[in-house]
Amino acid sequence: MKLLIINGPNMNLLGVREPEIYGTGTYEELVDFIREQRGEENELKFVQTNHEGDIIDEIHQAYFENYDGIVLNAGGYAYTSIAIMDAMRAVRTPVVEVHLVEPLLREDFRHHTYTGTAAIGTIAGKGFDGYVEAIDLLSDFVNHK
Repeated sequence: MKLLIINGPNMNLLGVREPEIYGTGTYEELVDFIREQRGEENELKFVQTNHEGDIIDEIHQAYFENYDGIVLNAGGYAYTSIAIMDAMRAVRTPVVEVHLVEPLLREDFRHHTYTGTAAIGTIAGKGFDGYVEAIDLLSDFVNHK
């Protein structure tokens, strides 16, 4: 499968940012982990950006470049961005939302995600393994369409 993996704001600071919540693994280690686990059988493109519009542009581009699916960790935008949700709905490329930690165990404002309403599924609280599960969920979805 041809997959786009988008990581949003502050993911470039993994390992530094609140390690008691997000762990000590770096963004580079996350990318390496995903490549090791699912890179051999899939074409993977990784994007990390701190800018909402860049995420939207990448979602649009995934449609025009015929990606089979998107794994999206929108970071804080998951809770605030109707624009990202609208982009997901517009292109209809299947998206699985990922959260490194379980939002339901955190502040109340994290209990609802706009991006989750447009995703085919959400994987939360499984750390780096959540990305592998998201790829597997996309594979099942695409192969059973």
